[in-house]
Amino acid sequence: MTKAVNFDGFLLFDGGMGTMLQAAGMKAGELSESYNIQRPEVIEHIHRAYIDAGADVVTTNTFGANRYKLKDMDFSLDMVIRRGVEIARTAAGDKLVALDIGPLGQLMEPYGNLSFEAAYEAFREQITAGTSAGADLILIETMSDIYEAKAAILAAKENSSLPVICTMTFQADGRTLTGTDPLTMVNILQNLNLDALGLNCSLGPEEMLPLIAEVLRYSRLPVIIQPNAGLPKMVGNKTVYDISPEDFGRYGRSMAEQGVRILGGCCGTTPEHIRALQKALEGLKPAFTKAERITAASSASCTVVLGEEVKIIGERINPTGKKRLKEALIKGDMDYILREAVNQKDNGAHMLDVNVGLPQIDEKALMVRAIKEIQGIVSLPLQIDSVRPEVVEAGARICSGRPIINSINGEEKSMAELLPIAKKYGCLVVALTLDEKGIPKTAEERLQIAERMIEKAAEYGIGKEDIIVDCLVLTASAQQREVQETIKAVRLVKENLGVKTALGVSNVSFGLPARGLLNRTFLAMALEAGLDAPILNPMEEDMISTIRAFNVLSNADKDSKAYIKAYSAIEQKPADIGVMSSRDLKKVIIDGIKDEAASLVKELLKESSGLEIVDNYLIPALDIVGQKYERGEIFLPQLIQSAETVKRAFEILKDNMDAGSGSDSQIEKGKIVIATVKGDIHDIGKNIVKILLENYGFQVYDLGKDVPIEKVVEKTAEEDAPLVGLSALMTTTVQNMEDTIKALRSSCPHCRIMVGGAVLNESYAEMIGADFYVKDARESVKVAQSIFGK
Repeated sequence: MTKAVNFDGFLLFDGGMGTMLQAAGMKAGELSESYNIQRPEVIEHIHRAYIDAGADVVTTNTFGANRYKLKDMDFSLDMVIRRGVEIARTAAGDKLVALDIGPLGQLMEPYGNLSFEAAYEAFREQITAGTSAGADLILIETMSDIYEAKAAILAAKENSSLPVICTMTFQADGRTLTGTDPLTMVNILQNLNLDALGLNCSLGPEEMLPLIAEVLRYSRLPVIIQPNAGLPKMVGNKTVYDISPEDFGRYGRSMAEQGVRILGGCCGTTPEHIRALQKALEGLKPAFTKAERITAASSASCTVVLGEEVKIIGERINPTGKKRLKEALIKGDMDYILREAVNQKDNGAHMLDVNVGLPQIDEKALMVRAIKEIQGIVSLPLQIDSVRPEVVEAGARICSGRPIINSINGEEKSMAELLPIAKKYGCLVVALTLDEKGIPKTAEERLQIAERMIEKAAEYGIGKEDIIVDCLVLTASAQQREVQETIKAVRLVKENLGVKTALGVSNVSFGLPARGLLNRTFLAMALEAGLDAPILNPMEEDMISTIRAFNVLSNADKDSKAYIKAYSAIEQKPADIGVMSSRDLKKVIIDGIKDEAASLVKELLKESSGLEIVDNYLIPALDIVGQKYERGEIFLPQLIQSAETVKRAFEILKDNMDAGSGSDSQIEKGKIVIATVKGDIHDIGKNIVKILLENYGFQVYDLGKDVPIEKVVEKTAEEDAPLVGLSALMTTTVQNMEDTIKALRSSCPHCRIMVGGAVLNESYAEMIGADFYVKDARESVKVAQSIFGK
């Protein structure tokens, strides 16, 4: 029978499973999940050891039990998961059993081939099997992609009634592999109706401390922390972790004193670490922190907090009054829509409104497609704009961040249809101050409608910090008197309700000449009244200038830094970037617009050779993208999107050469063999490296994962490859990497070797005889360029 989970006190999880299995003799390359069938006594012994050490929860040996990682096993996925739960239940006794769900090991769209829908289905299989087998709660852990985490959470919530916990793994730079920071993680995950959230893996407890402080600052949920036992080091032929059980317990107590209520361990931790942690918590009462309440929308890598300064919602992706956009929507011309998104981002928009509603198209399908593609190239939060609830829900589901729903109103039907969607998917909502009677003429009546909507939202568990009130802008040409009522209503809403506000500013000038003059004057009036998020066209410089000036005069732009940067003679204005020609191939690559890049290459081939295009456009553009990545201005999804755009350009160049119309015989820059070493089945990092190297023009021979030493040597010799890249994620396979390097040195002495992977560092690489250590995919490109020349 499933046991109830109490999150009010301390809850102590177990430690590393892989660490214990390796100590029990598990060989490199063995799937730990196979032990559920073949050696269940080993798994049960590990669970019992953690229970004896004081753990309240044991985690099933199902971390990698999914359709992708177990596809070559002789056992069914359902059997592996069921046995995992049964073994844990037998060992746990009256303690809790957590169904362990790890990442699928695939790259998500748009920078990989795994769709959100396919990820959901894979997680659903695991959740269904584990829930029916009798797990007490679900632990979704070690997630590096928040989009994948969302798919797993929805699968858990829609196919189980068990409590759900989700943890993400962060790098030393304070972000996940795909660029999510702690605030963004909390803002997205806690609004998906989780029971607890937090961090695990990758870092030791000391390195996690600053991240924990940020999570505790914003999380309204219990926080779980499961660090590694420090950072791995090589001692002889063994990998060891440098945090002793006593130090682990000391760090755990410090975390608990700050407000962490759920603790455990990850890689390198043992029952001794959990025993020390349990002892360190003795006599300590849980510290309950009060989370900072913010109104914030998020993309997967960026959170926009309303109220700190004026935030602009870009209005350009809305067909109302836009003939060219209507044509693009009807034709399915996604490049035009993506260009609108990029231009608005480049010109100062903080969020983007997405409205694709036309009677002659499938609005739901196009909304899903538009959101998928826009969030693939622009790291701004999105506002889903539709009058149809099914379109809103489809968009909210597929959005990788925390979007805004535009909009609900005071009609009972509107609130009943849209508030449940907002609650399920954790969205902010724009609340329009109108009801069954229409738009009230007075500010006081609009305030009353706003109050009713906030009260109704509270019934669904939606706090007022998640409501953005729109007091509605009417046209000065037809309803001149009501213009001042809108301004008054904004002020009343701010003073009486304390919520954030939005307005579609440019509506005020319809039907009158010199619209820009009216728009910016009305904008200034609304800002002074308390407008937080104007919805406008960021390409209108007068509007942006008004906002910049207001931010200075209202003390939001501290020391006038943004204002000075925008208007200093020695600084390039942000608007200059947005008005660059859409026919500039470099800019198109940087922005990641694939189809437009292909068409531009075709044009350039009329006057330039393939190699000239590669050297003068493709590689320089990728170098700019790489520099942005290194400065933290963009993250892995945008880096890969630009690389994939170059790939599309390369396809055109190769087709042209195959047709015999070009003068180039070869556009690849050199041959590189890459592989995940024998015994290691993890290949996400290697796959990312492959994408970047190929799109810099290198000929990459990818041998896959779990590659025998002789196969690496054979292929390197066959191709006479000057560079080999080896990857290892597991500590047990570092020795195989060293053996592969020795074999290459003997048979292919001319080749240079670069190595990478989560368990490696500079000293590891030197110790095992590698020429280069690459900490990420971008670094591998630099190494290749140094070998072959740019």
